[in-house]
Amino acid sequence: MFPFRTRLSLLLKHPLLHDQSPRSWSLAFMPSTIALGLSTVLLGCGQSSAPPAGSAATMPPVEVGVVSVKPGDVGLITELPGRLEASRVAQVRARAAGILQKRVFREGSDVKAGQPLFEIDAGPYQAAFASAQAALAKAEANLMQASAQAERFKPLIEAKAVSEQEFVSAQAAQKQAQADVAIGKAAVQTSRINLDYARITAPISGRIGRSLVTEGALVGQGEVTQLAVIQQIDPLYVNFTQSAAEVMKLRRALASGLLKSAGKQAASVRVVLEDGTEYARSGKLLFSDLTVDATSGQITLRAELPNPGGTLLPGLFVRVRLEQAKASNAITLPQQALTRSPQGDSVMVVSTDGKVAARAVKVGAQQDGQWVVLDGLKTGEQVMVDGFQKLRPGALVKPVPWQAPASAASATR
Repeated sequence: MFPFRTRLSLLLKHPLLHDQSPRSWSLAFMPSTIALGLSTVLLGCGQSSAPPAGSAATMPPVEVGVVSVKPGDVGLITELPGRLEASRVAQVRARAAGILQKRVFREGSDVKAGQPLFEIDAGPYQAAFASAQAALAKAEANLMQASAQAERFKPLIEAKAVSEQEFVSAQAAQKQAQADVAIGKAAVQTSRINLDYARITAPISGRIGRSLVTEGALVGQGEVTQLAVIQQIDPLYVNFTQSAAEVMKLRRALASGLLKSAGKQAASVRVVLEDGTEYARSGKLLFSDLTVDATSGQITLRAELPNPGGTLLPGLFVRVRLEQAKASNAITLPQQALTRSPQGDSVMVVSTDGKVAARAVKVGAQQDGQWVVLDGLKTGEQVMVDGFQKLRPGALVKPVPWQAPASAASATR
């Protein structure tokens, strides 16, 4: 290939440029012909002096975020649907018949056991109590007289001053008077109980709901009238269910050694609320039912959850996270590091020379927003988490440690 100046001079010495015929001059001075020749020369010079644009050899390696594989024991968290329930529920009922005169509590407030709640018209019960007390006093007076009579007859019977029949009659009168006193005491106690029923108190401590009756209503007439409901919400119960098939699968995995028992952590549960936030306090597992529901095939479990201040309310639907087993030599990866497809799960592994390759992996459950990888990776390998949009075919990458967004935000503060 000739240099640029040589090729330009040859073009200018072309016979067509020096031919004096009209046809030659018209061809020589055609702008398109000259422009085409010059562009051809310039293009040839450009191709010979500059390499192709976008060559992979000239692009520097792009930085991608990676995490280093560190196998270990990972707890397998099972998330199950559940519902909150008050640990104790008591119905406040009217046990005495009468007109409700007063409500002495604030609806929706916390009450203590024995605290007055309602007052029923106590006039009839006070009268009955007074009558019982009078009857008891009369019986005690008769007992006093009968006892004195029997004491006087004791020395007289020894002296044969009274007959045996009179002495037995005196002792019988004393016993009867004693029985009348006992009946009187029981009547007084009964009337006192009925009088106390006119003042309705809280059977347990807890939070009381709305009043189910108003002042002036006739309650307890012929049936026990429900007045209010008290629920103890600290602690709360969490009732949740798990498929019997999942329970059997878990037990088989534990028996075969594929999974390990979670130990004491199995008794600890976490609760996720409806808005996705996790409740700050952990609960403890109380029991697992021994039978399977024939209609649903579910096993019922119950946990106890502390609820100081009454933040949570009975009836709320929640998600219960329970650690039931541990996977040995498992790996946790951020969710964005994993690609899920009908063909299987895979991750991008960065080699020591900066090359990226796809790797098929076996994935278990999720834990704290991360995937639990059970197989497919080795200790020390670098898995790509960030920078997928920078990848080019055949291009090399520069791995840098990846930081979670929360960690990165706290580091910049």
